[in-house]
Amino acid sequence: MTTILRTRNLTKVYQGKEAVSNVNMNIKQGEIYGFLGPNGAGKTTVMKMITNLVKPTNGEIEFFGEKMTDRSYEMLKRMGCIIEYPVFYDKLTAKENLILHGEYMGYYNPQAIGEALELVKLTGIDNKPVKQFSLGMKQRLGIARAVMTKPELLILDEPINGLDPVGIKEMREVFRMLSQEYQMTLLVSSHILAEIEQIADTIGVIREGVLVEEVAMKSIRGQNTEYMELITDETSKAVYVLEHKLGLSNFKVLDPRTIRIYEGISQRELNKALVTADVELESLIKKQHSLEDYFLKLIGGDGVA
Repeated sequence: MTTILRTRNLTKVYQGKEAVSNVNMNIKQGEIYGFLGPNGAGKTTVMKMITNLVKPTNGEIEFFGEKMTDRSYEMLKRMGCIIEYPVFYDKLTAKENLILHGEYMGYYNPQAIGEALELVKLTGIDNKPVKQFSLGMKQRLGIARAVMTKPELLILDEPINGLDPVGIKEMREVFRMLSQEYQMTLLVSSHILAEIEQIADTIGVIREGVLVEEVAMKSIRGQNTEYMELITDETSKAVYVLEHKLGLSNFKVLDPRTIRIYEGISQRELNKALVTADVELESLIKKQHSLEDYFLKLIGGDGVA
């Protein structure tokens, strides 16, 4: 598979401090690349450098094997993006905003405007000014604007921000369709790990400006192992049952109320032993390691935003 975008030692320094440090990303054509990291880790800064909104202090960006410069105007036309919050002419309609965008980009295809609005399910709003749109509607319009020029690389910074669960599901389907049917490459940042887990082919994890991991999702899924998660206020008592009644040793006490059991024992057998020993359970659930587990391990348990 062809590498469409590559960064080499990409670095950005603000006021003597490295916000992004020697980032080497490799994004393949047609894939969905999930970009993850805690708040302030450098995700948006990297995306701004790729789209030429911010100049790198050091390093290079290659798009289809060609080095990007300050004058790479034609290369930038091959990208679509939403960086941070999408901004529009509030007194104009959605269609009028997209017409202006097409003129700005040198892209004259009136049919593409209707197709983009239909794609993100923004219909029946012909005479409505954007200032009357909800946050979710503006986010949909931002995605429509990003895809209307049929870019080869689509860069989306928190694209499902402000959408309700139905809208999130619809956008998930749109992203998959763009990748699979149109062979569009997507670079998507999000703080909703479960969503990235469902759509991404590759993930890049950034922390404190450093890309700490770049890995295929199928590799992460291959590491998944099942376990039992036990929640109780009687942790010490539960540990005694696990060790002395069931002879288990492969388990971990995560916190004062949570135990994870990794050995092969049925949920029914485990529940029976704990109830027989009068251990009061809040829950006993069979689980699998997820992208969230993988992510939190990489960043040392920090939150995501």
